Amino acid sequence: MRSLADRKTFHAFLRTAYRHRWVVDVKRPFGGPQYVLKYLSQYTHRVAISNHRLISLTKGKVTFRWKDYRNGGQHKTMTLTIHEFLRRFLLHALPTGFVRIRFFGYLANRRRAALLPICKQLLETILQQQVAPPSDTSDINQDSTWRCPLCGGQMIVIERLTARQIFMEIDTS
Repeated sequence: MRSLADRKTFHAFLRTAYRHRWVVDVKRPFGGPQYVLKYLSQYTHRVAISNHRLISLTKGKVTFRWKDYRNGGQHKTMTLTIHEFLRRFLLHALPTGFVRIRFFGYLANRRRAALLPICKQLLETILQQQVAPPSDTSDINQDSTWRCPLCGGQMIVIERLTARQIFMEIDTS
């Protein structure tokens, strides 16, 4: 990894990373989407650790308070070497060009409790208003502009399912 300290080597590394077709495996959150939004919204405007959680810096070690959510939200202390503490802290630093969101939109602290239920209600209304797909898909197959990402051939629609239909099939199996 020391070779990445060289500017040209690092940029060559980034170029190969950008060319790669990444596959992201996203799973349903355990607590539901509201917990994901609450968790992510906390990181849009705060630093990774605030000063009041830092307890001491002695003999090359940093001691700080943290909250253990796995054990009922107990407050605990942790001591790490300076290098490990900085490594973990910098995992939360934004890359160049990214900007923190500060108190904006439906995730703003002051309005989140009122606006998130409205967003959820609007999304459910939209889902209910969706028209069921036609049973005869022959006209869809002829007009399809979807192309296979591997061979470039025309994709043929066999059946269209809504997210609700997919989840219903998963629940019944």
